[in-house]
Amino acid sequence: MHAVAIVGAGPGDPDLLTVKAHRLIKDAQVILHDNLVSDRIMAISSEAEKIYVGRKFGDTSDQISRQQKINELLESYYRQGKKVVRLKSGDPYVYGRAAEEVRYLTIKKIPFEVIPGISAALAAANIHNIPITERNKSNAMLICTAHTADYSFEQLNGIAHMLKAGNTISIYMGLKSLHRIIPKLLEVCKDDTIPVNAASNVSRSNQSLITGTLGSIEEQIKNSTIQMPVVLIIGANPIC
Repeated sequence: MHAVAIVGAGPGDPDLLTVKAHRLIKDAQVILHDNLVSDRIMAISSEAEKIYVGRKFGDTSDQISRQQKINELLESYYRQGKKVVRLKSGDPYVYGRAAEEVRYLTIKKIPFEVIPGISAALAAANIHNIPITERNKSNAMLICTAHTADYSFEQLNGIAHMLKAGNTISIYMGLKSLHRIIPKLLEVCKDDTIPVNAASNVSRSNQSLITGTLGSIEEQIKNSTIQMPVVLIIGANPIC
């Protein structure tokens, strides 16, 4: 029996896959994949049965039932003796919900392995030459999700204070929540010149970058055609 492989697909460019991820995708018999996995990465496998189990912005489906169905599919195909790949965009443990699947597989005593992928913030920083840490400027980067703006004032306040202290902040899924995030960052930091980078479709042929400040980025994005998915990197300017 083959171990279930929970594989990070990275931001989209197949050249950024790990060698192991590429091999597992190519050899898979069943691939359960998320919404943001690129067509080029999906094309690596020509033989596998491909099952979409993703979730898109605005999807109101019951997440608990959806996750349970994914867990049961992983178990079912494993017990059929299939080479199963659970393919996630980015890194499985960075907003990839790998923990829920790993806990289920552990309870069921099903062997598994988790293959890391390049997360969008790290890919964006390197592709666009944004130094997320740099000597005498920033010694830490916080990766967070914009959903904190919806359910925890305390968390958003803490994020703002980290930015004020000189750390770099990366916010996933933040495009639709800018009107809540930016005012809190400005309230705490009291500096509308702090740089903000909005990176769209990182590593793909249609990737783009908008660079502004806490004071200007909302208007810049409003007047742009930037497309989701977007990752925000706040507190560092591109070198070039």
